[in-house]
Amino acid sequence: MHMAPSPERMENTVDKNELLALLQPDIEHINHTMRREISQCGNARLQHILEYALFNGGKRIRPLLTVLAARLCAFSRMPEGLAAEDELQPPVNLYQLAAVFEFLHGASLLHDDVIDNAGRRRGKPSANSVWDNTQVILAGDYLHTRAMTMAGTAGDHHTLALIGFATAAMIQAEFQQMQTVQERNLSEENYFAVLRGKTGCLISAACEVGAYFAQGSEQHQLALRNYGDALGLAFQVVDDLLDYQGDPAKTGKAIGNDFVEGKMTLPLLHALQNSTEAASAHIMDLLKGEAAARAAKITEVHGFIEQHQGFAYARQGAEALVEAANEALAVFPDCQSRRVLAGLAQYVLTRQK
Repeated sequence: MHMAPSPERMENTVDKNELLALLQPDIEHINHTMRREISQCGNARLQHILEYALFNGGKRIRPLLTVLAARLCAFSRMPEGLAAEDELQPPVNLYQLAAVFEFLHGASLLHDDVIDNAGRRRGKPSANSVWDNTQVILAGDYLHTRAMTMAGTAGDHHTLALIGFATAAMIQAEFQQMQTVQERNLSEENYFAVLRGKTGCLISAACEVGAYFAQGSEQHQLALRNYGDALGLAFQVVDDLLDYQGDPAKTGKAIGNDFVEGKMTLPLLHALQNSTEAASAHIMDLLKGEAAARAAKITEVHGFIEQHQGFAYARQGAEALVEAANEALAVFPDCQSRRVLAGLAQYVLTRQK
């Protein structure tokens, strides 16, 4: 068995260019698997919608995590010196299992765009603005059912249970978010509960399923689940920062879109908790008003958050979550897969879209 390295021996991460080069072969395998699966849908229009939705600039983070987690656990189980890590070729059904998570993510985005009446996705017209809502909802349903079929074929009952729990958590979190938007009483605790359900659970499951597939120990499965949980939360906190501070040309969304939709995210929550009662009441009145009125006040709200350290607080929170993700990897030996996972965590922190 490989021993976990001492801190001074561990190279923490890889740079972005090296990361992309290392991940490209796996991305190509994942994309090939996805195309093969959707080509079997039996309907040309459905296939067109699926291809439009799935091959529209996605990063493939979730399926990559499944492959990397499996590779890391497989390498960790091997007697030292038996084989080099880059000689470990994942079986084909691992890529099928990995693609499950991109299908589930894609299904959730299709449904989200219908629910939100979104017009854009990743800088392009959303599927629901190209086709009608009925077709897009059905396409999302197909992706979900196809994903579960693939999971049952490539995995087992425990795999299905992990995936089922994660998808149920996503739906529960959507209901929780709708309730908090209506009641305007979101706490930081509730905010992270929603984030964990909407984003963290699926990313965490992607990691844990990969570890389980490779017969990782319970300790290693738990470590990768914790890594995925922290990574997923960090991803969403950074997303909330980009909503106010990102470049619309890169994010594909207008500045302050969350506020216009009436959503209270971490930067705004912290600012509200640290401002005067009168200033907070003014912002809350805007949240209770019309979307058009909120859109006209984005510059003011941005200044309010900046003045009350909301952006700095959220950035510190994202950094702490990335640190927690990397700490979860400490039980694994120093190897390329571990460094790539650390590199992905760093990418989440520094991404611009």
